[in-house]
Amino acid sequence: MAVSANRLELLQIADAVAREKSIDKRIVIDAMADAIQKAARARYGQETNIRADINPNTGDMKLQRLMEVVDSVEDYAKQISVEEARHRNPDAQVGDFIAEQLPPMDFGRIAAQSAKQVIVQKVREAERDRQFEEYKDRVGEILNGTVKRVEYGNVIVDLGRGEAIIRRDELIPRETFKYGDRVRAYVYDVRREQRGPQIFLSRTHPQFMAKLFAMEVPEIYDGIIEIRSVARDPGSRAKIAVISRDSSIDPVGACVGMRGSRVQAVVGELQGEKIDIIPWNDNAATFIVNALQPAEVTKVVLDEDAERIEVVVPDDQLSLAIGRRGQNVRLASQLTGWDIDILTEEEESQRRQKEFVERSNLFMDALNVDEMVGQVLASEGFTSVEEVAYVDADEISSIDGFDEDTASEIQARAREYLDKIEAEHDARRRELGVADELREIPGITTAMMVKLGEDGVRTIEDFAGYAVDDLVGWRERKDGETKFFDGVLSGFDVSRAEAEQMVMVARLKAGWISEEDLVAEEAEEAPEQAEA
Repeated sequence: MAVSANRLELLQIADAVAREKSIDKRIVIDAMADAIQKAARARYGQETNIRADINPNTGDMKLQRLMEVVDSVEDYAKQISVEEARHRNPDAQVGDFIAEQLPPMDFGRIAAQSAKQVIVQKVREAERDRQFEEYKDRVGEILNGTVKRVEYGNVIVDLGRGEAIIRRDELIPRETFKYGDRVRAYVYDVRREQRGPQIFLSRTHPQFMAKLFAMEVPEIYDGIIEIRSVARDPGSRAKIAVISRDSSIDPVGACVGMRGSRVQAVVGELQGEKIDIIPWNDNAATFIVNALQPAEVTKVVLDEDAERIEVVVPDDQLSLAIGRRGQNVRLASQLTGWDIDILTEEEESQRRQKEFVERSNLFMDALNVDEMVGQVLASEGFTSVEEVAYVDADEISSIDGFDEDTASEIQARAREYLDKIEAEHDARRRELGVADELREIPGITTAMMVKLGEDGVRTIEDFAGYAVDDLVGWRERKDGETKFFDGVLSGFDVSRAEAEQMVMVARLKAGWISEEDLVAEEAEEAPEQAEA
């Protein structure tokens, strides 16, 4: 009867631990079996191969020593010869295992303590695995929890079936929590670490606000309204861009709610953070103008290659467009993904006047013409001597006060000036030791060869070592601001695709790649472009 009670007690303990830790009962029983095996090895020898089995239904425990059947015994603790094995089991073959029943054993104090450590460790590992598996697919969700403790400004949150952390920099500024407070936060990362799974929560993440809107606005949850972009200055101000898939539903109005009820619910959760709800527009200029609200915009100039936009505002709107400490323009830039330069109408006028004077002086010096002719060419929209030299002659002769002879003379002088500059560049290129073979790369000019020479490039092989970023420059975005780093050819009108083509041609000519490699690469890119 005592044995039966022990069996029942064993199963009850396993059942209680499994329920408490929210893990499978079988895992607890296996941990107990491992603990018994460890204790048995301490008695019979660590080199002994012992297996303990516990029946999960009855609690019966079976302790066995396993011996491997071999031709020649080398380790008597683990191996048994074929002849001896066949005395016990006539069908025994080399490679089989013979199980020898061991008597039940009583645990001493040290063995029991060791067994307890094994069980605790196995259960803890199983609990960690369960916790990681449960939360790893919940990244991007909002979780509710209770503050368990606060350590050095970091908030430890009890989620019920796990524990998470909100680091100090992921809390909204001036926000404080104490033990027992209810807290809602966004899961942005779940990692498996040495001390167990780490669940990282955030209240400053842009998607936290987006998820809160999805909880407050049924149209977002149902997919009728889509949140395209979010930018936040946590605790202060935020901008959110929304678009409706149903033309009859106003996305901004739906997010604001009756008398502002929906947006106020989100504002309350975010400690009074002011939220601008912006209608999304596929037209970049319109979207950026919307994003700069409440400032009024009079003019925009886009540079699509550089993803940069110049915005002109009335003089009295400048401070409103920039915002306190640049907040409004910074959030608009984060929301749209464009770099935004803001000018007043007066500043833009002064800059236009300066550019006009510079172009006029360029034409006066290069073409050896008087101020009036230089100003006329600049006012007609000509921006470079090359444009004047190679434009259709009718475009010049059609200007008021010009005729065909004047146009012909101006173009002749422009070409003469360009030839002179070309000769100077060629002389400088030779001085730098840049090889003629670089001209074989389509798109390379003598002026570019001078720049390449100044960067230490002399041959096709040298040029082939360039990355595209080295030629046209690159951007790095940090803290919502984009910084541009110049490339060797940044001063020239060379697109990224053209630079890539130049590098590929150079590598082909240098023998670094073959025509077959190019064909194979194009074949790989074709399906990707089709999917995009």
